[in-house]
Amino acid sequence: MFENRRTAGLELAKHLKDYHGEDVVILAVPRGGALVASAIREKLGCQWDLIIPRKLGAPFNREIAIGAVTQDGTLLLDEEMIKYLNVSREYIEKEKKAQIEEIKRRMKLYMGDREPVPIKGKRVILVDDGIATGFTIKAAIKSIQKAGATEIVIAVPVAPSDVVEDLLEVVDRVVCLESPYPFYAVGMFYEDFHETSDSEVIELFTEQTGQKEDRP
Repeated sequence: MFENRRTAGLELAKHLKDYHGEDVVILAVPRGGALVASAIREKLGCQWDLIIPRKLGAPFNREIAIGAVTQDGTLLLDEEMIKYLNVSREYIEKEKKAQIEEIKRRMKLYMGDREPVPIKGKRVILVDDGIATGFTIKAAIKSIQKAGATEIVIAVPVAPSDVVEDLLEVVDRVVCLESPYPFYAVGMFYEDFHETSDSEVIELFTEQTGQKEDRP
């Protein structure tokens, strides 16, 4: 059980002491992942930025994921679910465009006009406050690979053991503090798992990057 996202991040940082310097970039999945990543960044002293994977919801039930997409258009589809639900390619393309627009809106909100931190040739630590199914995080991984990172490390406080094993097949390292069984929900492993606000994410970036751009 973690007290909150910050204490979880500080604990993760103890396992990431070899990752520091100009060749390391932390990528946080907001909103909650930004609080975890901020604490890691404090200890490692490296650059950090955001990556926002968004799930593609099914036509008649938005909670059912049929895929995921990131800000650069990297797309990961659950072909079995798409076939089972008989989802059209026209719907998928429309949903993809809608989610990319939402990602762009959030990136503008969080970071203003600042350019993303380059990750080509960098060691990347991908951080979230927990992983349930691993589907959206896989879309983020695919995007990071495409951008030319030399190493990808996933750092999360909690995730199911089978998901951790699955992710180890597509990244260089997974640092996960708790892999409980049975696994029900990420929030069950935090004393404080309040819904992180947009203003918290903006404040973290303003404080730790020195950015003061006007945001919408």
